[in-house]
Amino acid sequence: MAAAGCLFQRTLARSRPGTNKASPSSSVVCREFLYVVDLQRYTRDQGFPVYFPQAVLKGDDLYDATLSDGDCRVQVTMDPGLNRLVERNILRPGLAVRHATFSTAITAQLPECSGAFGEGASYRLVSLEVKDEDEEVGVRWSDVDWDSLPWFGSSKTEAGPLVPLRASRTVFLPLWNNVDYSGEVWMEATDKETAGQEAEEEPEEGRCPAVTISELRESYLYGRRGITRGAVQHELIVRIIKKSHLMYYGRTDRNCECPYKAVLEVNDRTGNVWVVLWNSVCVSWYRCLKPGDIISLRRYRVKQHYQAELNDIEISVNSRNPAAQISVLQESTVSPDYLPPAPTYSFYNSKELLDCPNGAQCDVIGLLTFSGRPERIRSKDGRGVELLEYRWLRLEDGTSEQPVMVKLFSTSQPETHLRLYPLSVVVCTRLKVVRSSDQGHNCFYLTNTTYTQVYCTGLGHHSEMSYRRLRPVRQFLQWLRSQDDEEVLNRALIGGFFIYPPPPVSLETYMKDKRGELGFLQGAELKREVEQLCYRERHTFCIQATITMVTYSRRGEEDRCLFWTDRASSRCPSSASSSSPSSRHRYASPPSSPSYFSQLPLPSTPRSFRPPLSSSPSSPSLSLTSPSSLVSKSTPCPPDRRAGKSWKRKQLLQTDTPNKRSPRITLQPEQNNKTVILFEASMEFLENTNSDDNNDEDDDDDDNDADDASSFVTAHTLPAFPPVAVETLPMRYDHAHREEQVAAVAMGGRATPERFDSTLDGYYTLRLRALSDGVLIDAVFLPHASSSSPASLLSSRSNTWTSILSHGAFSSHTPPPSPGDLIAMASQLTNQRLVCIVEACHLGGATTELVLSRAFQLTN
Repeated sequence: MAAAGCLFQRTLARSRPGTNKASPSSSVVCREFLYVVDLQRYTRDQGFPVYFPQAVLKGDDLYDATLSDGDCRVQVTMDPGLNRLVERNILRPGLAVRHATFSTAITAQLPECSGAFGEGASYRLVSLEVKDEDEEVGVRWSDVDWDSLPWFGSSKTEAGPLVPLRASRTVFLPLWNNVDYSGEVWMEATDKETAGQEAEEEPEEGRCPAVTISELRESYLYGRRGITRGAVQHELIVRIIKKSHLMYYGRTDRNCECPYKAVLEVNDRTGNVWVVLWNSVCVSWYRCLKPGDIISLRRYRVKQHYQAELNDIEISVNSRNPAAQISVLQESTVSPDYLPPAPTYSFYNSKELLDCPNGAQCDVIGLLTFSGRPERIRSKDGRGVELLEYRWLRLEDGTSEQPVMVKLFSTSQPETHLRLYPLSVVVCTRLKVVRSSDQGHNCFYLTNTTYTQVYCTGLGHHSEMSYRRLRPVRQFLQWLRSQDDEEVLNRALIGGFFIYPPPPVSLETYMKDKRGELGFLQGAELKREVEQLCYRERHTFCIQATITMVTYSRRGEEDRCLFWTDRASSRCPSSASSSSPSSRHRYASPPSSPSYFSQLPLPSTPRSFRPPLSSSPSSPSLSLTSPSSLVSKSTPCPPDRRAGKSWKRKQLLQTDTPNKRSPRITLQPEQNNKTVILFEASMEFLENTNSDDNNDEDDDDDDNDADDASSFVTAHTLPAFPPVAVETLPMRYDHAHREEQVAAVAMGGRATPERFDSTLDGYYTLRLRALSDGVLIDAVFLPHASSSSPASLLSSRSNTWTSILSHGAFSSHTPPPSPGDLIAMASQLTNQRLVCIVEACHLGGATTELVLSRAFQLTN
């Protein structure tokens, strides 16, 4: 039962309808603070128009929210008009809301859990106000065990797994992709199946199958279907050699409760066959099974392979009609005469991969030295609605100077992906080579196939897999043990903006890659596209513009900067944006559409971005002046307009330039052994070990990391640029705080500037003025961090602005210019018409990252 002081008891209970009398029009407002405990996503079904008639075209997803007042919990459905708050990570677990408006509604099902109300009724969240993170509330998040709180409206002491309230589904989807599993039901089902299997395990040895794969294939394909007619009772003993990721096939016009399937390729001594796990069998067994396992199957069906042109069979395993029987067998219990062959692997090292053709499949093992932040891109399978989550990994194996780059999409192994720390030994199986013919011989990367699996140290994977005995793996381990922790740590990075393969260095090559269709956007069109990005969604835009301002800032010291501005563009129009002192925002269903841009009153002046909602500087979570897209509010005037550009240049040349050398990583000294981390990683291939948190020796403090403060211009007319987003700059890997770092860059995570050390102290910001409509766009430019294309490494070039912008990086053949020198040369950009390639990524809440990756000069 709910606690006596439960806020829901005082507000929601008085409007709870009686049996079959729920009225969608009745609503109540809870004005006190409520806490968002959890958000859960699922796809709508055929009943959606009944529950949300006004939102038929609002998308396929629905969200249930678990809210609490600190005394009890309640599960409610969010109105589809509020979906955008979740999709852009404005509303997320851990935040507080107030002035929440609830209306009564009828649930699609009556779950056994305690999260739903009795009598078929529950509530819909219609509108709310999101609290600023810095605002004090009565309860601290860490002080409450939210999972132990009772459910409002339920007398049960133990709650089962939650189920969707507005659809006939039994499982939830992850918030950010459709490939991983999510929710307690997956964990509980797996534990239950494992416990039941241990209780029923037969101790006998020398087990023999009652039928083989070849007998099933021959019986089905060649007309003698005696044993394959209907449900097959004969025991089949096979080994798993490939395992696909989960495939979600839920449709809005179907009411399938658990629309999942997974495909296993299995073998015995007579051949291979595909086994398809359907629906709730995936929930019960997917997490239990791994390549290399020997399984016993009974009560399955033999069907035509889903690709009919193959003229082959597949084995269908379902939870009903009939309910299949699956068990995992120990190798010692199977007769040696019927023991299925072990999986085969094709390991390639970085040197061998240089000669692999496009599309070749391979397995790789390497030392992880860069773990990128998770991002999402739109699906290209024709549906156009699914967002695919991926991250970049950099693996080293010592066989060549070029590391192995892996674009790793979700593999239905969420726990493993959260353990992808730098300095881990990572094995990726069933990858394919992607090679660009225009980028040179050495420019390639690896990415997923349907059957890609990833294994890393820290979870005991390697000691269980048969690949640990293979020669390529043993050769890699020998190299690994010769490496020094300190040297590897100095180049280990995590998170930050990253682009690969490097874009072309000429407009002609770039147009060839795009097949001549660059898709130039006007400033207003770019505004609309940026507003449509979902959380961590990455997209490339192309715009024609001129550069009217360049600044160089040091992270954390944005109140001082070097800057150049084009005198012709430096007039001060009236500000097009305003700020409200309120730090909270009201969201109703449907929410108002935000506007990042605004029209300046004078036709001769350019437009500028404007935040869609008012916010104060003290509300970082909801401020829509994006730290990385750097939304401009006005164009500053020079202190002395008569001096103009010459005054600015004089100021820059009189100052010293900042020291560009990056500080070295510093670790706490604990042991004299310089290979502690890497040695422990290699030991996991011998036996199961627990991850050790020991650190390496301390690096010497960098005596030269402090830049001269006189290098920066300080004045009352500095450009009004918010600081760069923390997520934009890569972090130095800190082994002692690796879990915190990974959590900070993970989907839904939040990094703080003071917590971790960035590899870059400074960054450039370029103000672009769209040639089409004068819209101002402020983009971060990172020439000291960008990866150069192979073509730029072979050719000698100078560090002019035109060359730096077209290559996205400084020349590797000459020393890079200091920030002061580069700003002093910015007059080269005056009146230059450029084709600008901008990488956009929405980082959550109010923050949209815009990074200029390339800018090509237009010659005519």
